[in-house]
Amino acid sequence: MPFGASIPSPPPTYLVHHLACWFQVSNKCWIHNGLSGFVPAKRRAMVLPLRASFWDSIKSGFLKNNNSTKVVEPPSTFMEEEDPFPQDIVLLEKTQPDGTFEQIIFSSAGDVDVYDVQALCDKVGWPRRPLTKIAASLKNSYLVATLHLISRSPGTEGIDQKQLIGMARATSDHAFNATIWDVLVDPSYQGQGLGKALVEQLIRVLLQRDIGNITLFADNKVVDFYKNLGFEADPEGIKGMFWYPRY
Repeated sequence: MPFGASIPSPPPTYLVHHLACWFQVSNKCWIHNGLSGFVPAKRRAMVLPLRASFWDSIKSGFLKNNNSTKVVEPPSTFMEEEDPFPQDIVLLEKTQPDGTFEQIIFSSAGDVDVYDVQALCDKVGWPRRPLTKIAASLKNSYLVATLHLISRSPGTEGIDQKQLIGMARATSDHAFNATIWDVLVDPSYQGQGLGKALVEQLIRVLLQRDIGNITLFADNKVVDFYKNLGFEADPEGIKGMFWYPRY
């Protein structure tokens, strides 16, 4: 089952859920589902209340008084550490029986080729989208996270093969809110916890950048997957609203 977080195309034949989440970041980076090679790192993280009101969290930092609005600096809730969170994290590494050394690497650097993205969409069975629009969506995203398989055959020191096997992106107002889109994992690499690791690491990067209101859209098949990651459907009765052209 491919992971996905895109808005279904009209006519609206899928049940679409709006999910939001609140996270509390611990001082440690944890290995997910038995994946080895996860490197702990020092980072700057924000601790958020787990059950804050959805609207209160959106309005945090602002105070209305006498019909005027002014910015209010909230009390410091950050844990400062000397090194930033790394861009690249090794999620899995192993040696194949033929001696080929493989690593699966998460990156938030946005290093992705538009043709590789299109090929990944084809593998998970998504409808084809124009390459120009895929390129524009990547360029205009606040954050593009990837999973790459790096392979090195015996006797080819320094010559690596790189394959895109997962991707997710987020748009944001660069201050309070972010929405996750296009969560993809190559079907050949599903069932290893990589989708979970991809989304969790993407959330960690957003939290590191002080963005705490994180939402996404999920079709019926993956709602439980995202709920297990801490997302909540229709928080406080809030519904996602959609407008489609009537022609």
